[in-house]
Amino acid sequence: MQMEPVSFLPLWRLVPAAVTGTVERCTIEGLGLENELEKSSNALLGRGCSPGWSNADRALTEFVEQNLFDYSKRRFKVGASSTSLLSPYLHFGEISVRKVFRCVRMKQILWRREWKSQGEESVTLFLKAIGLREYSRYLCFNYPFTHERSILSNMKYFPWNADANHFKVWRQGRTGYPLVDAGMRELWATGWIHNRIRVIVSSFAVKFLLLPWKWGMKYFWDTLLDADLECDILGWQYISGSLPDGQELEQLDCPQIQGSKFDPEGEYVRQWLPELARMPIEWIHHPWDAPLTVLKAAGVELGLNYPKPIIDIDTARENLREAIFKMWEMEAAAKSATSDQMNEDVFDNSDSIKTSAILKVIPKEKSSCLTYSSNDQRVPSFQNFNNGLLPRKRPLPVDEEKLHMDKPNKQNKEAGTSGREDLCSTAESSASKRQKSTISTSTGIISFTVPQYCSSSNGRPFQDHESSSLNLTWHEKIDLEQTSNKNGVLRQ
Repeated sequence: MQMEPVSFLPLWRLVPAAVTGTVERCTIEGLGLENELEKSSNALLGRGCSPGWSNADRALTEFVEQNLFDYSKRRFKVGASSTSLLSPYLHFGEISVRKVFRCVRMKQILWRREWKSQGEESVTLFLKAIGLREYSRYLCFNYPFTHERSILSNMKYFPWNADANHFKVWRQGRTGYPLVDAGMRELWATGWIHNRIRVIVSSFAVKFLLLPWKWGMKYFWDTLLDADLECDILGWQYISGSLPDGQELEQLDCPQIQGSKFDPEGEYVRQWLPELARMPIEWIHHPWDAPLTVLKAAGVELGLNYPKPIIDIDTARENLREAIFKMWEMEAAAKSATSDQMNEDVFDNSDSIKTSAILKVIPKEKSSCLTYSSNDQRVPSFQNFNNGLLPRKRPLPVDEEKLHMDKPNKQNKEAGTSGREDLCSTAESSASKRQKSTISTSTGIISFTVPQYCSSSNGRPFQDHESSSLNLTWHEKIDLEQTSNKNGVLRQ
């Protein structure tokens, strides 16, 4: 088959532009990229971040020289410039993490020499926050699926409430909880909110409204100036209990208590919720509990100029508990179904196994050996061997003719032999003194050995009883042994 020729495009060539005159500097405003209707909102966005390397260096210097020393005490104040505001510059690469670490570390060494413990503690806490940012990179690198599902597998059974109306109310800051609403309105206006506010609003969405954490993550990605995918994923999975070392899913933080803790004066709420500007401090974080006279004096009408709480705290706690129980039930049902499919029936199949026939060994004459199971396989006594060598367990085969010729002489020698016998196992006793027997098979005569004596229960060997002991029963043999011991026949 003939192939059609393929024509490749020629390589691009850099052609120098025909420039006449000089190129002048042009400002961003001169480019006409900003619409007149967007100037007011862009002015608020400029308060959170001013792009450029020089602005990044200026922000770092200002933070290290002015705000770093009190970072340990002021880092949780949501209404002030208590953080570094370096996150947008770090995200867009206008400043490196190495440079931030070097500057802050040098300051810590200087304060350590001056015995300023507060400064050392502030630097430690700040570097810990920087380390969490790098930890988010580690998680997303080793678990690349974290942007679409939880790290903990049991969270896939959590019954999320995909309510679009609740999600819209949360985005617009109309939940009825002042601290949550103030944070969401600041986010929409400036594109930046304090880290503590991010935790509070995300916890409200996940645990109060049971909204899917991926919805909140995508909204933060659309609105934050420092929208960092890794940090965004880490934050939302931490809040939703999807991390092994994250916040517990059962933990429900009350916005009222959080507001009294991080905004005790209510300045942050008054700044972003002007309808509550005249509310007293004791009621500003929970206006639904305020008396009607206080609400009327502050010009607040719940349900009209400020919404009522979208959900009660007790109801939210009960809904969260039921959702967790349902998640556990669904997880247990899924595991049970999986185990039923993977379980194997265990039964005894030994009856169905065909085994080969075992040859029966029938001696020509009965043996006088008495065997007790309690003395079987006993450890041999090394101190009783005169020659220091253990008897061989399996002797070399002996010719049949030599066996019959030596048998009378050997029996005579054994009959006249008296002395101390060593305590040995059943297998070893058969090696020290054997009685020869033969069996007939289809192939010929096979010689084998039978122990001449075995160990007794008291550790002494039995005496040989020739013909008289062959016809005795087992009980009579035991009585005979005991009588012999009393008469001193068996010597120790």
